[in-house]
Amino acid sequence: MNFEDYRRHDAVGLAELVARREVSASELLDAAAGRMAEVNPRINAVTLDLTERARGEPAAPGAFSGVPFLLKDLGATLEGTVTSMGSRLFADNVAAADSALTVAYKGAGLSIFGKTNTPEFGLWPFTESEFLGVCRNPWDLSRTPGGSSGGAAAAVAAGIVPAAHASDGGGSIRTPAACCGLFGMKPSRGRVSFAPVGEGWGGASVQHAVTRSVRDSAALLDVACRPQPGDPYFLSPPERPFLEEASRAPGRLRIGFTTAAMQAHALDPECEAAVRDTARLCEQLGHHVEEVAIPGDVAAMQMAAGAVISASIAASLDAEADRRGRAIEPGEIEGLTMATYRRGATVTAAAYVQGLQVLHAYARAEAALFESYDVLLLSTLGSPAIPIGWVLEDTSLIGERLFAFMPNTQAFNNTGQPAMTVPLAWSRSGLPIGMQFVARMGAEGVLFRLAGQLEQARPWFDRVAKL
Repeated sequence: MNFEDYRRHDAVGLAELVARREVSASELLDAAAGRMAEVNPRINAVTLDLTERARGEPAAPGAFSGVPFLLKDLGATLEGTVTSMGSRLFADNVAAADSALTVAYKGAGLSIFGKTNTPEFGLWPFTESEFLGVCRNPWDLSRTPGGSSGGAAAAVAAGIVPAAHASDGGGSIRTPAACCGLFGMKPSRGRVSFAPVGEGWGGASVQHAVTRSVRDSAALLDVACRPQPGDPYFLSPPERPFLEEASRAPGRLRIGFTTAAMQAHALDPECEAAVRDTARLCEQLGHHVEEVAIPGDVAAMQMAAGAVISASIAASLDAEADRRGRAIEPGEIEGLTMATYRRGATVTAAAYVQGLQVLHAYARAEAALFESYDVLLLSTLGSPAIPIGWVLEDTSLIGERLFAFMPNTQAFNNTGQPAMTVPLAWSRSGLPIGMQFVARMGAEGVLFRLAGQLEQARPWFDRVAKL
């Protein structure tokens, strides 16, 4: 199978070809590996090549039998391979077993042939770790593909795979999907199990995927949404498969929109214009659309999330120090990660609980909006993809630049609501601009129905990076 034929299909389409025996799983793996060899030296999306291992593991029969797939080097584990989390500290961290999500992916027939780049411990909305190296955006090699699932998004945008595993603790699915012109769904808290571990960042972190098509995301979530014994929280199975939802009419939705930058001063003008254009599109599609103000104390949410995240990082690093019998030393982790570690070490148990209480109060305030609206529309990011190195080039401006780029994603990790980014706009320079849609807790079906409609109204699948 040549690359042009391979890229013409999404993951569901490739699986259909295999099922009809029009192409073999080995031919698909050859196409994916060939594309990886061609473009990965320029983008550094895949940091662990497992092609030969994949060749020796026949794909199981399932919804995605024989489809090449990549795991993020954070979150899901693959037995016998390193999960470095983007850190030299864990360069030898070999997984003893597959995580529950990996088991589900394998059971669906996905052929896992590599792992993708991520910033250290997934802390940043760009992918520039000292250990794994800088990952670049296929749309413009001078710009970030986003983070922390930057390698996953870059690999999909470059045509290595049609879909890849990703995770999201503050925007880490939606940010790279928006930067790379992809569809990215952050599921509700509890939709996808983290087994065998408990939770990430006080329940803010979730796992799923970045994809080119809506139906791939829906079908992958059908595979992934399997509660495991002992999960600290989980959602009941959906009323109908998400794949079915993606092809159903959404009905007339009540959509509130805002051009706000929740954690910054203002959006880039192109992003603001894209929100208004998308609101008009939704109105043309028959939805009730009106401008709204988002409730809740964003500043308090941001402070509380910072305490919870830094304490979580400190707990993880302290556990590693206890395991090996010596403290974490400067140079073993990046300087800014060390600063986060030290901050987390000062967060008391009472302050951690207070932080969670603030986040829960914020979630209740946000939930009130969804008593009146089915969906909230706002820009995914504050601007199109930023230049590589921009956030870190001036240490006095890190916080300001960080939230200028990602002002609108973290809130919905802390509320636990599902949120998706849809590639509905493009900058004058040709960079993708993602539009974010948020629904009430557990309402991924509403979002998939709307996404399917938007995908038909303004298709993006054939608009690809010319790398």
